[in-house]
Amino acid sequence: MKAEVFLPDDYRPAEDEPFMNDLQVEYFRRKLLNWRQELLDDSRDTIEALQDGTRNIPDIADRASEETDRALELRTRDRQRKLVSKIDAALRRIEDGEYGYCEVTGEPISLKRLDARPIATMTLEAQERHERREKVHRDD
Repeated sequence: MKAEVFLPDDYRPAEDEPFMNDLQVEYFRRKLLNWRQELLDDSRDTIEALQDGTRNIPDIADRASEETDRALELRTRDRQRKLVSKIDAALRRIEDGEYGYCEVTGEPISLKRLDARPIATMTLEAQERHERREKVHRDD
């Protein structure tokens, strides 16, 4: 078990620090855990609203509108469920000491990219190459 790292409230990773030092790792770990908790809280709220919101609406147009809203909400929650699994994978990479490094090239992923998308697994350049190849194969 690692010792707990003191992280100042105003801490932001900086390029002039050693990459993925204890402070940076703790910063991203907390960011991922907070994001995950927000998603789970939203999901719980949706489940409660769907359970409480079941009612018999006589007007067919109103019923159709409510069903559309529910379907949209469920699709959103499904995307968030997939996001939670990506967050869990990022947390595992932190535990394994692999977080912050590109899974394709092994190079460090920029701190700006990780701050904007903490579940990133590739450098921006590797991601762009991946998307170009994906687009080429999709057009066939």
